[in-house]
Amino acid sequence: MPALRASTALAVTLLALTLPQAATAPAFALPARPGLSAQPSPSTVTVTGEGSATAAPDLALISAGVDVTAKTSKEALAAQNAASNALLDAVRAQGVEERDIRTESLSLSPVYEDQNGASTLTGYEAAQSFSVKVRDMGTTGAVLQAITDATGNAGRIRSVAFDIADPAPLHARAREAAHDDAHTKASQYARLSGHRLGRLVSLTEVGGSDSRPVPVAAAAFDQTGTGVPVATGEIRDTITVTAVYELN
Repeated sequence: MPALRASTALAVTLLALTLPQAATAPAFALPARPGLSAQPSPSTVTVTGEGSATAAPDLALISAGVDVTAKTSKEALAAQNAASNALLDAVRAQGVEERDIRTESLSLSPVYEDQNGASTLTGYEAAQSFSVKVRDMGTTGAVLQAITDATGNAGRIRSVAFDIADPAPLHARAREAAHDDAHTKASQYARLSGHRLGRLVSLTEVGGSDSRPVPVAAAAFDQTGTGVPVATGEIRDTITVTAVYELN
């Protein structure tokens, strides 16, 4: 059957011719999606900077009050009212304005005493406390002395704190010092690691004023003179920042 052999040979020849083309055909990759392209993240350095600034205080915050005990609630409240009025009159006489005097608390409570295992009512305690802001720092001692002189044994000086009326300039100087400290540290780390310091990526601030009340001993009010001696010291504001910089 010559015709059949010729047809078979032709089919084998055609198959042989198509195989190399299929083996060498180029592979076509799908185009990359822009959102999935991988970009290397820049190296960064994270540092903490701290800055402080100080200033002399320009106002005093006095926490004062009266505390009396009497047999009846009416007597205790009357004695407390008299002592409180004396305190307020003394403060006003020292030039403290009404806007700088505020009642912080007022209380009237029974007083019990343990006798033979039982609690017995012995009287009543009446108390009132005030906050007094002294804007003329030079009169702070005189105000304290006036309070104790006017209230006698009923008077109480709980604390004296010194502060600044406008803390914004102090905060600004502390903030600038903290930023400079962070930048200096980041520049050093960049140099040590063989890089150049790049742009600031983020900056986080924490911290604040660390002014504290100045305690006044009770013995300080037993003296005579123009006023209780006080040492104002200085107000220190400390701010801490955390900064992240790129490294180039």
